[in-house]
Amino acid sequence: MKLGAFSISLSVKDLQKSKDFYEKLGFVQMAGSIEHNYLIMKNGDHLIGLFQAMFDGNMLTFNPGWDQNAQNLESFDDVRDIQKHLKNQGVEIDKETDETTSGPAHIYLKDPDGNMILIDQHR
Repeated sequence: MKLGAFSISLSVKDLQKSKDFYEKLGFVQMAGSIEHNYLIMKNGDHLIGLFQAMFDGNMLTFNPGWDQNAQNLESFDDVRDIQKHLKNQGVEIDKETDETTSGPAHIYLKDPDGNMILIDQHR
């Protein structure tokens, strides 16, 4: 199963303070804006999404169809196929997507310890 680009998505209290902190660790802004309450920060192949007042808690994020530079992959597993596979494996999906659609979609699930996982397809 190809899950695509991986990042950690952090729910932050002060986006500017978080941006300043991660820049000190060598991350640079790759996408997003303060005005839109989110930033995607990059250091080499490592991605951190900083989100202010958009969701509770932190989560692991996978983006089918993208590489670590948010470039389209030629071949990838669609989120609907990933959802079907996970359900066949007995994994509970907290928020499913409509399997009759195509294009952008996302699903949410939790690992055994309650950590949120977002599989978010943008194309």
